[in-house]
Amino acid sequence: MKYKITIMLLLLAVGTSLAQNKKWTLRECVEYAVENNLTVEQFELDLENAKIDKSDAIGNLLPSLNGNTSASSNTGFSINPTNNLPTNSTANNVNISATSSITLFDGLRNINQVHRAKMNAIANQYRLENLKDDIRLNVANAYLQVVSNKEQLKTFRAQYAVTEQDLKRTKELVESGVVPRGDLLEIEATAANQEQQIINGESNVLISKVSLAQLLQITDYENFDIAEEEFDIPPSDILSNSPKVIFDKALGFRNDIKFSESNVELAEQDLKIAKGAYLPTLSAFFQYGTRYSDVTQIPDGNGGVYTPGLTDQLWIFDGISYGAQLNIPIFNGWSTRNNVMRSKISLDKAKLQLEQDKLDLESTIQQAYVNVNTFEKAYAAAEKTLEARTLAYDYAKERYDVGLMNAFEYSQAQARVENAQADVIRTKYDYIFRLKILEFYFGIPISLN
Repeated sequence: MKYKITIMLLLLAVGTSLAQNKKWTLRECVEYAVENNLTVEQFELDLENAKIDKSDAIGNLLPSLNGNTSASSNTGFSINPTNNLPTNSTANNVNISATSSITLFDGLRNINQVHRAKMNAIANQYRLENLKDDIRLNVANAYLQVVSNKEQLKTFRAQYAVTEQDLKRTKELVESGVVPRGDLLEIEATAANQEQQIINGESNVLISKVSLAQLLQITDYENFDIAEEEFDIPPSDILSNSPKVIFDKALGFRNDIKFSESNVELAEQDLKIAKGAYLPTLSAFFQYGTRYSDVTQIPDGNGGVYTPGLTDQLWIFDGISYGAQLNIPIFNGWSTRNNVMRSKISLDKAKLQLEQDKLDLESTIQQAYVNVNTFEKAYAAAEKTLEARTLAYDYAKERYDVGLMNAFEYSQAQARVENAQADVIRTKYDYIFRLKILEFYFGIPISLN
């Protein structure tokens, strides 16, 4: 028994350690966020409700069937159910009936309700998929922000390592009297500034990881971390398409546009249903019933009477009734007319919302297209700047090493390289994300591999 407990504790410890040491890839983050988002779960429940509404609408087309039975006992004055004569005795009665009814015509409202329920289920599916699309974009952006901050932190630490070497060498030169003490103070100030950059960089990494974890609804922030993935600028020919081409293609598959189109179709169905109330309603019914009473008396054929048993009475007194009912609406306080007017207004609003959503999508794509061009140029400019700053820094270092440049000028050259390196990292990931957004609107799934 102790052996089994020990094994279980070891397995639990190993599982906990693996959970704490897990490094999340971008694909894992996106899939986990979509599968575990609370809003997604709520929308999935809404979709299940829509499917139930569809079942209700189909059920309204089917006949209804209801059974009824009752048993009663009367003591004192009552009416004998067999001869309708007053009696003053105890009577035990049983009544059994079954009724079926069906709506034959109701202005096609039930048919239109079925169509509407089907459309509503489809609309909820589009709504759910659109939410998942937004989650994928948000998670990808948050993930790249963590990667960007980590890359910047690596750069800050590498710069500090170089400055430490310079600081050590400068101390030796100051002690030997080769350079003035002011140069040492300048290098120390540069090192202190870089330490501050490292602290800020660590804070940015932590904040971005917490933001990503919150999107995944993971609360173990201390042990949450992403995999060490490197992302290069992916090859893409998306800019060979004009914004108009991207927009036209997006109209065909974007779930937010499909959701708006579905809302227009739903409003059209609601208008048909409202107009159906102007038309007559025709329904049919069928009823079977029978009864039993222990005070029943029927002639026996010989001038006398007798009380039949339960089974005999159920057969003797059974009967059926059937018929049809026509209801013609004439005046109902303008409620039907007002419902039709409300449905027309709702339809107009749905159409306006669809046009607004199309305009918003076109504006978003135009902005995304401009962003890709802008960040592509910004990244190219940042690389050129870094190249130039690095050459200038190398030249400054050579001059500083031979005493032709003071520590202040040397630290300024180093700071310019650090800023250029940070700009390259920032513009690189800004460009990658904007590129992926534009591709996403073109129908290309988000993937950075």
